[in-house]
Amino acid sequence: MFGLLASPRASSSVLVFLRTFPQRYVSHSSSSEEALRRFIRENTEISGQQSLTPELRLRLFTPSCSFWTERAELWPYEDPYWAIYWPGGQALSRFLLDNPAVCRGQKVLDLGSGCGASAIAATLCGAAHVVANDIDSLAAVATHMNSELNGVPPPVCLTNNMIGSPPAAFDLILLGDMFYDESLTTSLHAWLDRCMKTHGTKVLIGDPGRAQFEEHGIRRLLRPLAQFELPESVREENYGLSCSGVWSYTPEL
Repeated sequence: MFGLLASPRASSSVLVFLRTFPQRYVSHSSSSEEALRRFIRENTEISGQQSLTPELRLRLFTPSCSFWTERAELWPYEDPYWAIYWPGGQALSRFLLDNPAVCRGQKVLDLGSGCGASAIAATLCGAAHVVANDIDSLAAVATHMNSELNGVPPPVCLTNNMIGSPPAAFDLILLGDMFYDESLTTSLHAWLDRCMKTHGTKVLIGDPGRAQFEEHGIRRLLRPLAQFELPESVREENYGLSCSGVWSYTPEL
């Protein structure tokens, strides 16, 4: 099974898949968007039916995709975290679809947007303006393609690292599966505080309860909003984690 760098957010068969990608990078600027779209079409499968959001169609890596078993050195781009529908993002997208008033008419940022599922869910729920931010520009192309699959206009896609930048005036920030590293969690904590103090931004977090999330100090500032049982196939890919939850970031606690 083919894979990427090991990451604390990666999981069981997915982790094996992600573990062996080479640490070499090719600039996407040298490739036309149509070439990137063709690459994604040829190396992903339209999937999502076995997720928490079966109504969303997404281009993802599955065992039937060629690069699941292909030699790692043939992979020409950065580690494809965008091609996995992580359980925290699944819970967050499910919560939005079940509670559309949360983002209706709002300016929404999907931070670490990956495949764009939460951004798409926010759009389907009537958000006034949606931005998807992921530092991998291939994720932006995948998000556009996934938006088209779901019949919604694509969000604005930004590939700069927004964490630590001057807070923009978003009403709502979404973070799925972003708390997989202690130093990143600490940086996020400080930046989210500035966003909330500057603009009164609300923050929703999706995570299946990984140790890096549960053991960090930020955990005591979160109010649980929803808990979802993961489908069997998602459990198998995530070390047997059975649930994924959504929390509201509430520093005044």
